Amino acid sequence: MGVSTSVPEEGVALVTVDFPPVNALPVQGWYDLAAAVRAAGADPKVRCVVLAAEGRGFNAGVDIKEMQRAEGHEPLIGANRGCYEAFAAVYDCEVPVVAAVQGFCLGGGIGLVGNADAIVAADDAVFGLPELDRGALGAATHLARLVPQHLMRTLYYTSRTVTAEELHRHGSVWQVVPREGLTAAALELAREIAAKDGYLIRLAKAAINGIDPVDVRRSYRFEQGFTFEANLSGVADRVRDTFGTDKEKHS
Repeated sequence: MGVSTSVPEEGVALVTVDFPPVNALPVQGWYDLAAAVRAAGADPKVRCVVLAAEGRGFNAGVDIKEMQRAEGHEPLIGANRGCYEAFAAVYDCEVPVVAAVQGFCLGGGIGLVGNADAIVAADDAVFGLPELDRGALGAATHLARLVPQHLMRTLYYTSRTVTAEELHRHGSVWQVVPREGLTAAALELAREIAAKDGYLIRLAKAAINGIDPVDVRRSYRFEQGFTFEANLSGVADRVRDTFGTDKEKHS
């Protein structure tokens, strides 16, 4: 349980997340993930990182139960900062990051894969931001890197999900494979990337990040401010406690 790093083959680091039962990460888990990705990318022998997860799904976002157990704003601040660090670690990783996604990829999972360099998905993978049903906001920045603008807005407002095959048609998922072949397919792509010169691949990653039209760190931090406002207003607790099922109108 937790975050582990292995080297399945030369030039490739495999960072694996395992937080049963659904990979909803506690605050410390986000920091541990950030540290593992940064360390893997800083290793001069590594030329590509694969980000994967054990269990039924890739990532179910923040551990809401951890937030509900504690009082005050510290849990929210911790989750905000932890997610920010993990998403930034994937984006800023010195080498390309390939996300290997199975099952559900929700909330914080979108932040991770939206900042990855490539996505290989199992044919059972679904992607979405149920934030409005959880009393939160955020990661629209990263969903906008996966789908066109109007689809991003519709998915965000409705909390609906899209399949791996749909994202493949939009060009954001590189390959869709049977669940049992996910790891092999992700490693195959990583192997092709890792065959490049290590110094040059780091230059390429820095260059591509440098021409991004949106500063994902600043954009996501802006979104997080509205999450905090929702908590201060009390609406977040009300919606979170009912998982978005409270239909009473509030102004």
